[in-house]
Amino acid sequence: MSAKPLVQYFALGGTIATMPAESGAMKQGLGADDLIRMVPALADVAQVRGETVARIGSTNLTIDVMLQLAQRIEGLSNGAVGVVISQGTDTLEETSFILDCVLAPSLPVVFTAAMRNPRLTSADGAGNLLASVRTAAAPWMREHVGEIGVVVTFLDHVYAPFDVVKSETSRVDTFRSPVTGPLATLIEERIIPLSLPVRDWKRAVDTALGPKPATRLIAAGPKPVALLWGALDDPGGLLDALLADAKHLGYAGVVIAGMGGGHVREDQVERLQTLNRSIPVLIAPRTGAGPLLASTYEGPGSEIGLRQAGLIFSGRLHPLKTRLLLELLLRGGVDRAGIARVFAACG
Repeated sequence: MSAKPLVQYFALGGTIATMPAESGAMKQGLGADDLIRMVPALADVAQVRGETVARIGSTNLTIDVMLQLAQRIEGLSNGAVGVVISQGTDTLEETSFILDCVLAPSLPVVFTAAMRNPRLTSADGAGNLLASVRTAAAPWMREHVGEIGVVVTFLDHVYAPFDVVKSETSRVDTFRSPVTGPLATLIEERIIPLSLPVRDWKRAVDTALGPKPATRLIAAGPKPVALLWGALDDPGGLLDALLADAKHLGYAGVVIAGMGGGHVREDQVERLQTLNRSIPVLIAPRTGAGPLLASTYEGPGSEIGLRQAGLIFSGRLHPLKTRLLLELLLRGGVDRAGIARVFAACG
């Protein structure tokens, strides 16, 4: 009988790793080995080597923590055929996207989490961990890893980080890719491929940042990006505050979650133009999905007017992920022309 493949498992905390506190609430506490022991069926799929990286809620994760994890994955030399990472669901769509941006994986990297804590009936953590190990060890994933990149496995579906979103606060089926659907699904002991993702954006990021950028991006230090939401009758006071401060409140860039196909209030256009002369200002889709327009509506606050004003559009990339990608590019010293080329490849 041949030995089972080795899967490296990094545990970062989150609901999947919570345990009862004396107060009756749940607290962080379980580590990688605890979670492995909770799923005996893992031994039927792979040898799982666990390491506890953190025991924190995902709201406390940072870009640097994820870049450091990318370094760890790039440096793996233990013969693992794949990597599984578990964390909280609150920022899963963002953290998985960071790693997808900076890794050029030679082996599958799979994120997972849980919506129901281990104390609840029908807790989903064990099933999600088992499905993620199965995904990481799947020959189809290894054969197509360059085309697929990092993935999120949740409730027996496999998603691309570029498209996946946490769609509801507490439903067990919260993770979805509204536009593209899942890349694969799991049933019985099989992974059933459904599609391969469009990765033009990833090739553009790789060109802009160069190979294995995580170390350089950590050394560059934070380049925070503000995220402002376009909303009905908002007077733009936060925009005024950014303009009034000589250092723009410490932000190196701004993302505006624009209305509709990429629109803002007309009375804010001049202020956005002024800010854009100092730091990059990007327009992303407030809806979180679907490509932005390019040439349909005229007027100062329309997509035509904003593009003519020099603002960069993020394609179909969600505002949360637009913010992260812009910071990575700024850390990498990419100029405005390069930033525009990357986001032009995002749809």
